[in-house]
Amino acid sequence: MRISEVLRKKGSEVVTIGPEVTVRELLAVLAEHNVGAVVVSGDGLSLDGIVSERDVVRQLHRMGAELLGRPVADIMTMIVHTCSPEDRVESLRSTMTEHRIRHLPVVAHGRMVGIVSIGDVVKNAISELETEREHLEQYLQG
Repeated sequence: MRISEVLRKKGSEVVTIGPEVTVRELLAVLAEHNVGAVVVSGDGLSLDGIVSERDVVRQLHRMGAELLGRPVADIMTMIVHTCSPEDRVESLRSTMTEHRIRHLPVVAHGRMVGIVSIGDVVKNAISELETEREHLEQYLQG
């Protein structure tokens, strides 16, 4: 299955924030949208970085409560792995596992068109296994 099919099922909304947004505001956005990461983008289209709950926790441990007033640019990951709508879900599974990544922005023609999470990848794998099981049951039942 291709990433474009995953996006067709889940939608293509990408939650973004500007690099100047404070970590406190970031936490509100994560909670409001019930997501584990957001894309950092100065213009809402380009990809400046990504910041996750994990980034916040690690830096909170290091910096303490002072972190909450700092800009997201201070803690975001700037080298972001991405994928394209034409990539296969299986290849994402390997990339996410190998690099310990939970969220991958989907980019086409230099523009963000969606985001895929490890949950989306797992959901796809479960769906494929269920379909395969159904086909095997039908085959065995004749």
